Amino acid sequence: MSVRNLRHLFEPASVAVIGASNRPRSVGAVIMRNLLAGAFEGPIMPVHPAYRAVAGVLTYPDVASLPITPDLAVVCTPPETVPGIVEELGRRGVRAAVIIAGGLERRTDAEGRTLRQAMMSAAKTHGVSLLGTSSLGLLVPKVKLNASFSHVEALPGNVAFVSQSGALCTAILDWAHPKGIGFSHFVSLGDCDDVDFGEVLDYLANDVDTRAILLYIESIGERRNFMAAARSAARNKPVLAIKAGRVPEANEDIEAAATHSGALARADEVFDAALRRAGILRVDNIDELFAAVETLARGRTVRGPRLAVMANGGGAGVMAMDALIAGGVDPAPLSAETVAKLDAILPATWTRRNPVDVFVDASGQRYADTLKVLLADRQVDAVLAIHAPTAIASSDEAAEAVIATAKSQGSGKLLTSWVGAEAVTSARRRFADAGIPTYETPGRAVRAFLHLLNHGRNQEMLMQTPPSLPTEFRPATGTVRLIVERALDQNGGVMTEPDAKAVLAAYGIPVVETSIAADAAEAAAIARRIGFPIALTILSPDIARKWDVGGIALNLESPAAVLAAAEGMLGRVRERRPGAAIQGFTVQRMVPRTNARQIIIGVTTDPLFGPVILFGEGGRAVEVIRDHAVGLPPLNMPLARDLISRTRIWKLLHAYHERPAADIDALCLTLIKVSQLVVDIPEIVGLDINPLFADDRGVIAVDAHMQVARPATRESRLAILPYPKALEEPARLRDGRLVLLRPIRPEDEPAHHALIARMTAEDIRFRFFNYVRELKHSQMARLTQIDYDREMAFIATTEGENGQQETLGVVRTVTDPDNICAEFAVLVRSDLKGQGLGTLLMDKMIRYSRSRKTQGIRGEVLAENQGMLALAQRLGFDAKTLPGGDTIEVRLRLN
Repeated sequence: MSVRNLRHLFEPASVAVIGASNRPRSVGAVIMRNLLAGAFEGPIMPVHPAYRAVAGVLTYPDVASLPITPDLAVVCTPPETVPGIVEELGRRGVRAAVIIAGGLERRTDAEGRTLRQAMMSAAKTHGVSLLGTSSLGLLVPKVKLNASFSHVEALPGNVAFVSQSGALCTAILDWAHPKGIGFSHFVSLGDCDDVDFGEVLDYLANDVDTRAILLYIESIGERRNFMAAARSAARNKPVLAIKAGRVPEANEDIEAAATHSGALARADEVFDAALRRAGILRVDNIDELFAAVETLARGRTVRGPRLAVMANGGGAGVMAMDALIAGGVDPAPLSAETVAKLDAILPATWTRRNPVDVFVDASGQRYADTLKVLLADRQVDAVLAIHAPTAIASSDEAAEAVIATAKSQGSGKLLTSWVGAEAVTSARRRFADAGIPTYETPGRAVRAFLHLLNHGRNQEMLMQTPPSLPTEFRPATGTVRLIVERALDQNGGVMTEPDAKAVLAAYGIPVVETSIAADAAEAAAIARRIGFPIALTILSPDIARKWDVGGIALNLESPAAVLAAAEGMLGRVRERRPGAAIQGFTVQRMVPRTNARQIIIGVTTDPLFGPVILFGEGGRAVEVIRDHAVGLPPLNMPLARDLISRTRIWKLLHAYHERPAADIDALCLTLIKVSQLVVDIPEIVGLDINPLFADDRGVIAVDAHMQVARPATRESRLAILPYPKALEEPARLRDGRLVLLRPIRPEDEPAHHALIARMTAEDIRFRFFNYVRELKHSQMARLTQIDYDREMAFIATTEGENGQQETLGVVRTVTDPDNICAEFAVLVRSDLKGQGLGTLLMDKMIRYSRSRKTQGIRGEVLAENQGMLALAQRLGFDAKTLPGGDTIEVRLRLN
């Protein structure tokens, strides 16, 4: 589906209504009425063979009879007519259509195809973009377009709402209208047969009239397209979502899961992880959705979670604290200096802690003085000011004092809640006019603060520069592939425990050495050789949960104990799983790690988002405790640490009493290694490392299970494209120096700053069309943290005099979502001109763009940048002077 066609969908100059009608309450009649009532300024052309006019507008018998080709067609006809109409629209040159009818997948045509297949075939043949089926339509107030059968219009605004549910669309329009909430776009996706969330997000991300994007999601079809579009949009503006279906239905697959990770990672948890990774803020209901938009629009991102609360009564402040703690955040501690300052302001009986009670008789001055002290406290990240109306103090006076203080302090870290109704209406209006977030209740205010906090964290994860890994690791990928092939050929995809541990060891993960015994006697002999105490486990590809069948024995202190345990184990297993193939036993010496925490690190495969990494508290009761978090690969150090911090065991990993802290860096590195294993070996569909011991000495895998299967397709199953290491290649400069041309990584930000610092002012102006002294972190993050699905940047790197890698030059392209054209920019360090580096970089990018089937590559060059213009000419670019004469467009046709 072409994003270019969305201009015809969202900004049409003319509209045809296929199936327009005069029959009251019919869809065709309502859509005609809404288009006319909305005062759409272009031609509205009804099409129906039985009418001369619809709603007083001249009507045409068929699409071929239309006087002009419409930009947009709204199809209101029965399902069986839709494929033929789409064919007619395509032949006429229409580029976008809304399909109102539903149920096309349940009916077939004369050729045996479903009506949906026939419709999509016609759309693909002629390049028609379809919104629907089962769509309510769309509303774009800025162009006065109401191409829907909604009972109420959308007010103009700067928030876009995109939903799969037509019924919810009408409910939200009805809810928003009396509240004065307006929209830039209101889009009912319906069944998403063609136009999906990804395409609409791409369009709205670049729409200047859209300040924020709201999504109601029931399901996602194209995961990679959705993730790439969502990550791109979330970098530009807030994106918020409600995801229906939080509560899982009874699911036999969970009970039958072969790994703990498969049983633990529920679909909604995975979706939540995907939204977080995309930078999308998830909320629970419509009120929360619009409140969050208002908060994000008016409030700045808070620095951290430390919230101070001030209120003119203990009850309201305590309720706010309860809501904060319930949200998983501890109240801000007040510094000794702040307490001393407040002692001079407040009555002597104040509690001297957070929340701060300013008392029921608090004047505007007391509010102002207290707020000024709290805002100045470096231990406070944000302040919530609460007021309940009383007969002895003015609500308006308190509000004016708070507003004045916020303005004088230049603070954006303030939220307010003037509790009540009629008595505080004026005060709330004052806050709104001043651009200060205000809420009806303390609970809503705290939830808004949590939204700010979570959105800020999501944005930080999108923009964070990962540090280098604590240690470099070079996995033995070839060894792993041999083990995987053996498991696929011999055991139906279930690895033995020793093989699973061999895979982990090949990726640098410490493991407990494990031996295989064919029978009880051999198990006792191995135990005598390796030493005691011993852990003994049944070896069977048919038994995943060995504890459940009595297949594990621990702390065996002698050969006789091992022999007895093995014989007893065989009897129990044969009784409980008579059909299981038993291959013997695994024998390992138990690991004496007194301070170790038991961890589970796992992998499961989600049907939509592909491989998922799981981290949590391990042990036998892992499925009962259910303390875990999930994330999508690939991971880096910050993402791994964030994954760990979202579990309850995070706190137990730190030092307490006499127990030293666990090595969290070692845990993060293990997660990264597992993530890389999943990226490198697409056959891995399930993995449990349980338990993984973690203490101050590092980590060690005590037990491991792995499942593999041959990939169904060659397409990458990852929702987020990982670093494309295959694109690395060596090259030589003219002076013989060896450099590596490779894709840019987030970790390259420091070297990129150093590159900019070594550029001359003129070269900087040639690259950025302006003089730039330095780039801020947020700007540099945009350059180094790229989505390999949508853009590419190749750098030339080599080892510098200090032994660190340095960046010598960079070329980048950003490709439009239709892969029609890529826009390039190139930068070579000023002291390296004449070494052929610009040619090497440009040639690398041209070859890459050709391999992606991109049709062309273009760039804009200042007319005085003769060196770049000469390079473009040598590479075969065509040049054209743009209006004004200062800039030259260079363009190269690729495919």
